[in-house]
Amino acid sequence: MKSSVWHPNTQMKEWESFDKITKGKGVWLIDSKGNKMIDAVASMWCNVWGHSNPQLITAITEQTKKLQHSSLFNLTNEPAEKLANTLVKISPKMHKVFYSDNGSSAMEIAIKMALQYWKNIGNKKKTEIATLENGYHGDTFGSMSVGYVPEFFGKFKRQLFSTIQFPVPNKYRIPNGFTVTDYQNHCLEKIENRFSKNNNIAAFVMESGAQVAGGVIIYPKGFQFKISQLCKKYDVLFVLDEIATGFGRLGSMTQYEEQKSIPDIVSYGKMLTGGYLTMAATLANKKIYDSFLGEFNDWTHLFHGHTYTGNPIAAAVANENLNMYKKSNLIKKIQKTSKVFDEFYEELSKMDIVGDIRYKGMLMGIELVENKKEKTPIHPRKSINKIFFEEGKKQGIYLRTLGNIVMLVPPLAITEKELRLLLQKTIKTIQSAKPKVV
Repeated sequence: MKSSVWHPNTQMKEWESFDKITKGKGVWLIDSKGNKMIDAVASMWCNVWGHSNPQLITAITEQTKKLQHSSLFNLTNEPAEKLANTLVKISPKMHKVFYSDNGSSAMEIAIKMALQYWKNIGNKKKTEIATLENGYHGDTFGSMSVGYVPEFFGKFKRQLFSTIQFPVPNKYRIPNGFTVTDYQNHCLEKIENRFSKNNNIAAFVMESGAQVAGGVIIYPKGFQFKISQLCKKYDVLFVLDEIATGFGRLGSMTQYEEQKSIPDIVSYGKMLTGGYLTMAATLANKKIYDSFLGEFNDWTHLFHGHTYTGNPIAAAVANENLNMYKKSNLIKKIQKTSKVFDEFYEELSKMDIVGDIRYKGMLMGIELVENKKEKTPIHPRKSINKIFFEEGKKQGIYLRTLGNIVMLVPPLAITEKELRLLLQKTIKTIQSAKPKVV
């Protein structure tokens, strides 16, 4: 069948056709030929309970019978109100919720809130944004600016606004002459040095707990907390991206609470609706929100809005999703199930193509190298992603790599038995892919 679909992040010339997924059940995706694959990337990191969950389906269908969509411009709806109250309750120190359609938009909103906050309180100097190198916050222009990945976004560099970038400690790739602790302190010292000399920085923006799209770079203990303390010390807003890392992906409901680093603004997405509908949220504390209050002609209100902001169907399924988290004690289950990763660490690390293994919660990154001693990343002519997709499909798993990183990001409610099966199949996939990538 001729297709008019242009697929995301894909060199279309490499693909003659795409497998058509016709249904999903639990952690399994099933194509039109009846082949089954474990959804090892949780349908781009968002699926919580697996596919075709009856409770989430019921939440969607019941809300569809009552109200499909109603604007939040001058109106509200019950599911959106209920969800906002729940999000504020589970997010320490947050005060108000601004809805959007996706993670990139949620981060655009966070940036706009942070920059306008200073203008609203009469400070016109604070206009710069600080970020971490290797971070990723989405594919729209504002999010590309604060999460600039040269390989992804180099072609748009002239159109992006400038940011101040700081290095991030990656235990596997510490510069020569540094220990891990020394380099972490070095990174923090660079931040403080810049903060102390530059009072024009409006906000520091970072992913919370780990850089996911950057290759599963998990921050050393205390790193994020110390950045949050520097932000307080030098009067810089602290803005966190929990779109991919919150809601249990790293083993805690709100990753910033585990990191003891309370932000001024935080964004959620992906797992908010259990992976069933598109929705995101940007939360702000009372200080931020109050700065936008005033007389109409003061023009201090936030000029931002999406057609489907606060969509009642998406909010209804999000409400049921969060209710299921609580009822099933999902976070504790994740913490228990994630220990399965430990069982396979030694076997993976012995593979001569595997340089490093990084994991936390329900997230694992396996870095592939040509030379373990030199830590040389593999660079085959054909895309690693296509090779691993094809080899993974033979083993019955759906994999998507990021560069030379094989990522395992399964549905959060995956069972221990299913996770063991996924890891066994991943090892076989790496073995079968090796001749094609080295």
